[in-house]
Amino acid sequence: MRQDERVPFVEALRRARQSAYAPGEYVEQESFMRAGEIRTLAERAGVAGGVSLLDLCCGLAGPGRFITRELGCGYLGVDYSRSAIDIARARAAGLPCRFEVARVPPLPAGRFEVVLLLETMLAFADKRTLLEGISAALTAGGRFAFTLEEGQPLTGPERADMPDADTVWLTPLGELCALLQRLGLVISWQEDCSLSHRTMADSLIAAFTADATAIAAQIGRPALDDLIAAHRLWSEWLATGRVRKFAIVAEKRASGC
Repeated sequence: MRQDERVPFVEALRRARQSAYAPGEYVEQESFMRAGEIRTLAERAGVAGGVSLLDLCCGLAGPGRFITRELGCGYLGVDYSRSAIDIARARAAGLPCRFEVARVPPLPAGRFEVVLLLETMLAFADKRTLLEGISAALTAGGRFAFTLEEGQPLTGPERADMPDADTVWLTPLGELCALLQRLGLVISWQEDCSLSHRTMADSLIAAFTADATAIAAQIGRPALDDLIAAHRLWSEWLATGRVRKFAIVAEKRASGC
Protein backbone atom coordinates (compact mmCIF):
# COMPACT_ATOMS: atom_id res chain seq x y z
CA MET A 1 0.00 0.00 0.00
CA ARG A 2 1.49 3.37 -1.01
CA GLN A 3 1.58 6.04 1.69
CA ASP A 4 -0.92 8.31 -0.08
CA GLU A 5 -3.40 5.43 -0.28
CA ARG A 6 -3.46 4.95 3.48
CA VAL A 7 -5.99 7.64 4.41
CA PRO A 8 -8.88 6.40 2.23
CA PHE A 9 -8.03 2.89 3.42
CA VAL A 10 -8.21 3.97 7.07
CA GLU A 11 -11.45 5.85 6.49
CA ALA A 12 -13.02 2.78 4.87
CA LEU A 13 -12.17 0.71 7.95
CA ARG A 14 -13.17 3.26 10.58
CA ARG A 15 -16.63 1.87 11.35
CA ALA A 16 -15.41 -1.73 11.59
CA ARG A 17 -12.43 -0.81 13.75
CA GLN A 18 -14.59 1.20 16.13
CA SER A 19 -16.97 -1.74 16.55
CA ALA A 20 -14.08 -4.17 17.16
CA TYR A 21 -12.78 -2.36 20.24
CA ALA A 22 -14.45 -2.26 23.65
CA PRO A 23 -16.03 1.11 24.57
CA GLY A 24 -13.37 3.73 25.20
CA GLU A 25 -10.55 1.64 23.71
CA TYR A 26 -10.64 3.00 20.14
CA VAL A 27 -8.70 6.24 19.59
CA GLU A 28 -8.23 6.01 15.79
CA GLN A 29 -5.28 3.66 16.14
CA GLU A 30 -4.27 1.55 13.14
CA SER A 31 -3.10 -1.38 15.22
CA PHE A 32 -3.94 -4.07 17.76
CA MET A 33 -3.19 -1.79 20.72
CA ARG A 34 -6.04 -0.77 22.99
CA ALA A 35 -6.20 2.77 24.39
CA GLY A 36 -5.41 1.44 27.86
CA GLU A 37 -2.24 -0.23 26.58
CA ILE A 38 -1.20 2.95 24.80
CA ARG A 39 -1.65 4.97 27.98
CA THR A 40 0.25 2.43 30.09
CA LEU A 41 3.20 2.49 27.69
CA ALA A 42 3.24 6.30 27.72
CA GLU A 43 3.05 6.43 31.50
CA ARG A 44 5.87 3.89 31.84
CA ALA A 45 7.93 6.14 29.56
CA GLY A 46 7.31 9.11 31.86
CA VAL A 47 5.06 11.10 29.54
CA ALA A 48 3.53 13.97 31.52
CA GLY A 49 2.97 17.70 31.34
CA GLY A 50 5.93 19.52 29.81
CA VAL A 51 7.68 16.38 28.52
CA SER A 52 8.85 16.63 24.90
CA LEU A 53 7.61 13.66 22.82
CA LEU A 54 8.49 12.68 19.25
CA ASP A 55 5.99 10.27 17.66
CA LEU A 56 7.53 8.52 14.65
CA CYS A 57 5.36 7.16 11.81
CA CYS A 58 2.35 8.69 13.55
CA GLY A 59 -0.17 8.36 10.69
CA LEU A 60 -3.40 10.06 11.71
CA ALA A 61 -1.86 10.40 15.19
CA GLY A 62 -4.83 8.91 17.02
CA PRO A 63 -2.63 7.50 19.82
CA GLY A 64 -0.52 10.67 19.90
CA ARG A 65 -3.54 12.92 20.24
CA PHE A 66 -4.92 10.61 22.92
CA ILE A 67 -1.67 10.71 24.90
CA THR A 68 -1.41 14.48 24.60
CA ARG A 69 -4.99 14.95 25.72
CA GLU A 70 -4.75 12.48 28.61
CA LEU A 71 -1.24 13.10 29.94
CA GLY A 72 -0.11 16.41 28.49
CA CYS A 73 3.22 16.78 26.67
CA GLY A 74 4.91 18.79 23.97
CA TYR A 75 4.10 16.63 20.97
CA LEU A 76 5.68 16.37 17.52
CA GLY A 77 4.25 13.77 15.13
CA VAL A 78 6.10 12.75 11.97
CA ASP A 79 4.83 10.71 9.03
CA TYR A 80 5.64 10.38 5.33
CA SER A 81 1.98 10.66 4.25
CA ARG A 82 1.02 14.30 3.71
CA SER A 83 -2.68 13.45 3.61
CA ALA A 84 -2.43 11.62 6.95
CA ILE A 85 -0.63 14.59 8.52
CA ASP A 86 -3.24 16.99 7.14
CA ILE A 87 -5.98 15.00 8.87
CA ALA A 88 -3.95 14.63 12.07
CA ARG A 89 -3.32 18.37 12.20
CA ALA A 90 -7.02 19.17 11.72
CA ARG A 91 -8.13 16.70 14.39
CA ALA A 92 -5.55 17.99 16.88
CA ALA A 93 -7.10 21.45 17.00
CA GLY A 94 -6.82 22.82 20.53
CA LEU A 95 -4.06 20.38 21.53
CA PRO A 96 -0.35 21.28 21.88
CA CYS A 97 0.57 19.17 18.86
CA ARG A 98 2.89 19.88 15.95
CA PHE A 99 3.35 17.76 12.84
CA GLU A 100 5.91 17.30 10.09
CA VAL A 101 5.81 15.40 6.79
CA ALA A 102 9.07 13.47 6.54
CA ARG A 103 10.52 10.06 5.84
CA VAL A 104 12.07 8.25 8.82
CA PRO A 105 15.03 7.91 9.12
CA PRO A 106 16.50 10.51 9.37
CA LEU A 107 14.78 11.94 12.45
CA PRO A 108 13.79 15.60 12.86
CA ALA A 109 16.36 17.97 14.32
CA GLY A 110 16.28 18.50 18.07
CA ARG A 111 16.38 16.46 21.27
CA PHE A 112 13.41 14.80 22.94
CA GLU A 113 12.71 13.26 26.33
CA VAL A 114 10.55 10.52 24.82
CA VAL A 115 10.54 8.95 21.35
CA LEU A 116 7.47 6.86 20.52
CA LEU A 117 7.23 4.20 17.79
CA LEU A 118 3.94 2.28 17.87
CA GLU A 119 3.33 -0.82 15.74
CA THR A 120 5.93 0.23 13.14
CA MET A 121 9.27 -1.31 14.17
CA LEU A 122 8.18 -4.25 12.04
CA ALA A 123 8.34 -2.18 8.84
CA PHE A 124 12.06 -1.30 9.14
CA ALA A 125 14.40 -3.86 7.62
CA ASP A 126 17.39 -1.76 8.74
CA LYS A 127 16.75 -1.38 12.44
CA ARG A 128 20.30 -0.32 13.29
CA THR A 129 20.08 2.95 11.33
CA LEU A 130 16.66 3.69 12.82
CA LEU A 131 17.81 3.03 16.40
CA GLU A 132 21.00 5.04 15.94
CA GLY A 133 18.84 8.02 14.98
CA ILE A 134 16.52 7.47 17.94
CA SER A 135 19.41 7.24 20.40
CA ALA A 136 20.90 10.44 19.04
CA ALA A 137 17.53 12.23 19.30
CA LEU A 138 17.05 11.36 22.99
CA THR A 139 18.23 13.53 25.84
CA ALA A 140 20.34 11.91 28.56
CA GLY A 141 17.91 9.81 30.55
CA GLY A 142 15.39 9.98 27.71
CA ARG A 143 13.09 7.05 26.99
CA PHE A 144 12.31 5.13 23.82
CA ALA A 145 8.77 3.65 24.02
CA PHE A 146 7.84 1.16 21.32
CA THR A 147 6.13 -2.07 20.37
CA LEU A 148 7.96 -5.05 18.92
CA GLU A 149 6.84 -8.05 16.90
CA GLU A 150 9.42 -10.55 18.14
CA GLY A 151 10.48 -13.68 16.30
CA GLN A 152 12.79 -15.23 13.74
CA PRO A 153 12.67 -13.69 10.23
CA LEU A 154 9.92 -14.98 7.99
CA THR A 155 10.66 -18.03 5.86
CA GLY A 156 10.15 -17.99 2.11
CA PRO A 157 6.73 -19.70 2.33
CA GLU A 158 5.65 -17.34 5.13
CA ARG A 159 6.61 -14.31 3.06
CA ALA A 160 4.60 -15.73 0.16
CA ASP A 161 1.54 -16.06 2.41
CA MET A 162 1.79 -12.61 4.03
CA PRO A 163 0.37 -9.67 2.06
CA ASP A 164 2.76 -6.67 2.03
CA ALA A 165 5.55 -8.96 3.24
CA ASP A 166 8.09 -6.26 2.30
CA THR A 167 6.96 -4.41 5.46
CA VAL A 168 7.27 -7.44 7.77
CA TRP A 169 10.75 -7.74 9.28
CA LEU A 170 10.64 -9.74 12.51
CA THR A 171 13.52 -9.52 14.99
CA PRO A 172 14.42 -11.85 17.89
CA LEU A 173 14.13 -10.07 21.23
CA GLY A 174 17.68 -10.91 22.28
CA GLU A 175 19.08 -9.50 19.05
CA LEU A 176 17.18 -6.24 19.48
CA CYS A 177 18.17 -5.94 23.16
CA ALA A 178 21.84 -6.33 22.23
CA LEU A 179 21.53 -3.64 19.57
CA LEU A 180 19.78 -1.29 21.99
CA GLN A 181 22.51 -1.78 24.61
CA ARG A 182 25.28 -1.06 22.10
CA LEU A 183 23.54 2.29 21.48
CA GLY A 184 23.22 3.10 25.18
CA LEU A 185 19.53 2.17 25.40
CA VAL A 186 18.72 -0.18 28.26
CA ILE A 187 15.30 -1.79 28.65
CA SER A 188 13.65 -0.57 31.85
CA TRP A 189 10.18 -2.08 31.32
CA GLN A 190 8.50 -4.57 29.03
CA GLU A 191 5.16 -6.33 28.84
CA ASP A 192 4.07 -9.28 26.73
CA CYS A 193 0.96 -8.25 24.77
CA SER A 194 0.71 -11.42 22.65
CA LEU A 195 -2.57 -12.74 24.07
CA SER A 196 -4.24 -9.33 24.11
CA HIS A 197 -3.23 -8.58 20.53
CA ARG A 198 -4.25 -12.03 19.30
CA THR A 199 -7.71 -11.39 20.78
CA MET A 200 -7.79 -7.98 19.10
CA ALA A 201 -6.77 -9.48 15.74
CA ASP A 202 -9.68 -11.92 15.97
CA SER A 203 -12.09 -9.13 16.88
CA LEU A 204 -10.95 -7.06 13.89
CA ILE A 205 -11.32 -10.05 11.54
CA ALA A 206 -14.92 -10.45 12.69
CA ALA A 207 -15.61 -6.73 12.29
CA PHE A 208 -14.07 -6.53 8.81
CA THR A 209 -16.03 -9.59 7.72
CA ALA A 210 -19.30 -8.20 9.07
CA ASP A 211 -18.77 -4.90 7.22
CA ALA A 212 -17.22 -6.49 4.13
CA THR A 213 -19.70 -5.14 1.58
CA ALA A 214 -19.23 -1.51 2.61
CA ILE A 215 -15.45 -1.83 2.95
CA ALA A 216 -15.04 -3.58 -0.42
CA ALA A 217 -17.07 -0.84 -2.09
CA GLN A 218 -14.45 1.68 -0.98
CA ILE A 219 -11.13 -0.17 -1.29
CA GLY A 220 -11.99 -3.17 -3.49
CA ARG A 221 -12.44 -6.82 -2.63
CA PRO A 222 -8.80 -7.87 -3.26
CA ALA A 223 -7.52 -5.31 -0.75
CA LEU A 224 -10.06 -6.43 1.83
CA ASP A 225 -9.18 -10.10 1.27
CA ASP A 226 -5.48 -9.31 1.76
CA LEU A 227 -6.26 -7.40 4.96
CA ILE A 228 -8.25 -10.27 6.44
CA ALA A 229 -5.62 -12.81 5.34
CA ALA A 230 -2.88 -10.80 7.07
CA HIS A 231 -4.90 -10.54 10.28
CA ARG A 232 -5.52 -14.30 10.23
CA LEU A 233 -1.80 -14.94 9.95
CA TRP A 234 -1.09 -12.59 12.87
CA SER A 235 -3.74 -14.34 14.94
CA GLU A 236 -2.25 -17.75 14.16
CA TRP A 237 1.33 -16.65 14.80
CA LEU A 238 0.45 -14.96 18.10
CA ALA A 239 -1.55 -18.01 19.20
CA THR A 240 1.23 -20.49 18.43
CA GLY A 241 4.14 -18.37 19.67
CA ARG A 242 5.62 -17.99 16.17
CA VAL A 243 5.50 -14.27 16.97
CA ARG A 244 5.40 -12.61 20.36
CA LYS A 245 4.30 -9.02 20.84
CA PHE A 246 5.93 -6.71 23.38
CA ALA A 247 5.47 -3.17 24.63
CA ILE A 248 8.89 -1.89 25.71
CA VAL A 249 10.53 1.16 27.27
CA ALA A 250 14.30 1.61 26.92
CA GLU A 251 16.19 4.36 28.73
CA LYS A 252 19.20 6.22 27.35
CA ARG A 253 22.09 5.83 29.77
CA ALA A 254 25.63 7.13 29.64
CA SER A 255 27.15 3.65 29.48
CA GLY A 256 26.17 -0.01 29.53
CA CYS A 257 23.55 -1.66 31.70
